[in-house]
Amino acid sequence: MEQIFDSASSVMTVVSFITFMGIVAWAYARRNQPGFARAAQLPFADDSADGEDRHV
Repeated sequence: MEQIFDSASSVMTVVSFITFMGIVAWAYARRNQPGFARAAQLPFADDSADGEDRHV
């Protein structure tokens, strides 16, 4: 029974590493750069683009 847990632990470590590397590859892919650039500018976007001033 203990051998099953050791094997499962090894498999999950490999799966987690592959998932992590996939996320890193996706984050640094050049095709995602324009979308990330737009998202980076969102905090500076003009909220009153529709012509209304919204003061709280």
